[in-house]
Amino acid sequence: MSVVMKETIHLPVMEHFYTVQGEGYHQGRAAYFIRLGGCDVGCVWCDVKDSWDTEKHPKYAVGSLRSEVRKTPAEIVVITGGEPLMHNLDELTKELHSAGLKTHIETSGAYPLSGEWDWICVSPKKFKAPLPEILPHAHELKVVVFNKTDLDWAEKYAALVSPSCKLYLQPEWDKAAEMTPLIIDYIKENPQWELSLQLHKYINIP
Repeated sequence: MSVVMKETIHLPVMEHFYTVQGEGYHQGRAAYFIRLGGCDVGCVWCDVKDSWDTEKHPKYAVGSLRSEVRKTPAEIVVITGGEPLMHNLDELTKELHSAGLKTHIETSGAYPLSGEWDWICVSPKKFKAPLPEILPHAHELKVVVFNKTDLDWAEKYAALVSPSCKLYLQPEWDKAAEMTPLIIDYIKENPQWELSLQLHKYINIP
């Protein structure tokens, strides 16, 4: 029965690749990324808008995704998007865990939590707010800073996560020259926060 289910659970995949995590707490660690198609959060500065339309992307059986990951030495699999929680991820994470892999997710938190996760990164967006019930589960809160007012907005969500949650401020890529100095000054005054940079863009890797 489980074998049949693995072959019938399919998810839209924009791309999948083995690389180095470029952001947040696990920055610099090797990880296999699975970018799922579909998103209605609508960030104007999104750098993967091609992921938004679910129907544009081929469907992969969860078993075949596991097989692709196992072709590499990856120990961590990051599920991202798009907005990955638009899909039920229970079977995908069971499949990955059965292979001894660690499961991480990057989500806006705008949809109900599904799947079994070793690390949950919530990156809230103004365009579609995260569900309150997801925030206490976050291991990492990563706020993209597009303008100065986003610093105050970040504190709203920092108050809703658990005390052990890691807090990151990340400059929006196209405004990094302007926002990074403001973020650095803010972190110096509020040392509970840390700086996240999009390392993969600086060193030109996926």
